[in-house]
Amino acid sequence: MSRVAALLAAGEGFALATINLDHLVKLVREPEFRDIYAAQDLVVADGNPIVWLSRLARRPVTLVPGSDMVVPLARLAAQQGVPVALVGATAPVLDAAAKALSARLPDLQIAARIAPPMEFDPQGADARDILATLEHSGARLCFLALGAPKQEALAALGRQLAPGIGFASIGAGLDFLAGSQKRAPRWVRAIAMEWLWRMLGNPRRLFRRYALCALILPGQALAAWRLRREG
Repeated sequence: MSRVAALLAAGEGFALATINLDHLVKLVREPEFRDIYAAQDLVVADGNPIVWLSRLARRPVTLVPGSDMVVPLARLAAQQGVPVALVGATAPVLDAAAKALSARLPDLQIAARIAPPMEFDPQGADARDILATLEHSGARLCFLALGAPKQEALAALGRQLAPGIGFASIGAGLDFLAGSQKRAPRWVRAIAMEWLWRMLGNPRRLFRRYALCALILPGQALAAWRLRREG
């Protein structure tokens, strides 16, 4: 938060990504995604397995889910008088999320709401139009709720074409605020079972994803152990 505050105060842009096991799968399999991640300025742990691996490697990090960043970052923007933009989801979701944010933070300036179509190419002509619209709106902090890898790809392009804007990739954060998706109860999150809650809610979409995550976990644990031994 202190780093983001300093960047906003200096008028500098950034790209903030939230890494989880699904991202690790993509990083192993997709060279393009590795290039996109290399363009991110800040990366936080969006999953307990990432935190556990960091502890195993004796390089501990704290859990910072993308959904939990929305309100604190918006509060920071409101305190600094920085206009924000909401990009992703659908128009009704963005309207509801904007209403929820404004109710909590009356001083927050929401300069733009953009809901790209489903076939949106995050590095194509539409993406460039969106970035131009964001710059014209005066937004200085943009919440990207497009899912991986689209949100990270748009943030990477934004670092080139809109260098004065901070991009925070937050996944389903706006859907949770809007109430269009229900997040796991706190007690489920406290026992690190939010992934199971999500999978049971949408097994057709998520079973394969979590199976792939489970397959790479032993190799990642071994890599973490090797880092631990290196000191």
